[in-house]
Amino acid sequence: MTIVNVVELRQYTLHPGKRDELIELFDRELVEPQESAGMAVLGQFRDEDDPDRFVWLRGFPSMAARRESLTAFYLHGDAWKANRSAANATMKDSSDVLLLRPSRPGPLVLPGAGRPPIGVITPPGSRVTITLCHLGAAVDEDFVRFFEEKVHPVLAATGAPPIACLRTERAANTFPALPVRTGENTFLWLTVFADAAHREEHRRRLAESPGWRAGILPELHGRLSAPPRHLRLTPTARSRLR
Repeated sequence: MTIVNVVELRQYTLHPGKRDELIELFDRELVEPQESAGMAVLGQFRDEDDPDRFVWLRGFPSMAARRESLTAFYLHGDAWKANRSAANATMKDSSDVLLLRPSRPGPLVLPGAGRPPIGVITPPGSRVTITLCHLGAAVDEDFVRFFEEKVHPVLAATGAPPIACLRTERAANTFPALPVRTGENTFLWLTVFADAAHREEHRRRLAESPGWRAGILPELHGRLSAPPRHLRLTPTARSRLR
């Protein structure tokens, strides 16, 4: 399994009605070839709040390994050559990409029982939420400690312990053919819910928490340049993160 120290969060805006077409192609033709090139396809999702949005995560051991893997897949790989026209035809924009790394030193470790095999087409009932926080300055030790000591315990107590936390990777883009957003100061966390009802129960319990409403949430907002953004996601049939 690929060790992951660098993560891309990729959000694609698709032509109307084309999302299922891209997902079918992606899950069938583009997962294993990327992993054979040294990448980890961590998860791919439908955005529940935008029918024309496809969101996915992939990881790399390092920025140097990212360059090598992307070169192997996009410039020399047979799978992309065979499927790029069909994939690109579904997309209006694929440039919304954040380059990230784990909030603490060490590789990213995600739970999960593995990816279903090619041919599985029924999505799981689970849900994934990515909460994005944008800061006016670089994410520092003070913010990470604030999250770990104040935010994380309340999220866990209300039924939604984060499974991973990531922050902006500030290294230069090692594969310029694929643009990434620059000048960002992002901290995000990922949460997995058993189903939509579990997610709603967490939302209700969090909203009713006096400590969250009166203290932690206002402090969180005071540290950010904009309110947190929540990506509410449904894993595809073959998403590893589910």
